[in-house]
Amino acid sequence: MRVVVALGGNALLKRGEPMTADVQRANARTAARALADLARDHEIVVAHGSGPQVGLLALQAAAYKEVPAFPLDIISAESIGMIGYLVEQELANALPEGTRIATLLTQIEVDRNDPAFQRPEKPIGPIYGAAEAKRIAKRDGWPLVEESPGKWRRVVASPLPGRIIQIETIRLLVDNGVTAICAGGGGIPVIREDDGDLVGVEAVIDKDRAAGLLAEELSADAFLMLTDVDGVYEGWGTDSQRRIERVRPEAIDARDFPPGSMGPKVEAAVTFASANGRIAGIGRLEDARAILQRRSGTTISHQ
Repeated sequence: MRVVVALGGNALLKRGEPMTADVQRANARTAARALADLARDHEIVVAHGSGPQVGLLALQAAAYKEVPAFPLDIISAESIGMIGYLVEQELANALPEGTRIATLLTQIEVDRNDPAFQRPEKPIGPIYGAAEAKRIAKRDGWPLVEESPGKWRRVVASPLPGRIIQIETIRLLVDNGVTAICAGGGGIPVIREDDGDLVGVEAVIDKDRAAGLLAEELSADAFLMLTDVDGVYEGWGTDSQRRIERVRPEAIDARDFPPGSMGPKVEAAVTFASANGRIAGIGRLEDARAILQRRSGTTISHQ
């Protein structure tokens, strides 16, 4: 079975943890063990988020005043290289010696007229208290949103993924038995100029939407979105919250879930699972095998 696995940025850096290299390596090691368990029986392709890491690198870049701050597409590339390195190394350590693994920086073309550029909503970076958020918004001109009472995060535009520029290269790797780590951070968003040249844009593509497109392009059998929660909940945060265990794609609507977090996951899962014979799953990283076997998390399929 060909399985595309999307690791959430919060699966690699848990909420509230310090954003140190040691912490991220330890989490990459945990992720690699779960991925290696899947790889024993299935052909896996790995995508990953980078929201917390992009925000950290953006802050570090802004602190160096001698040169203008680097644009977000370059910072995204830096974060994707860093995470890809950690995941690839730890995955190589967890798999049998000689397993072929490759990490590929992936550009994804977006529509320059996507309305998302006028409506930033994708959270990136660390969580700020109210006073610090106000100071940062004034200093850097960043839009911020209150994710929960007293907890604020930067938001950026999140255009829909259009075309995976390196899809033929990725397909070549996968078809020849290489475990590919690609479409990291949702891919690096680029637009095509009138003369045909590609240029980066100040945005972040949602990792789950990009990974869903990757799963479609690679004709995957299953698509797993692994994060730090154990599934999709109805009435999340209320006394009546209930985890959805199994659901058909036509019976769940992404618009019923938060647009900056679970909404895109449900949307990507529904899109992928709409074809008969495919399964999409959402749940915790450590439950990857159980989700694929429909014993944990939330699974979406016609079966």
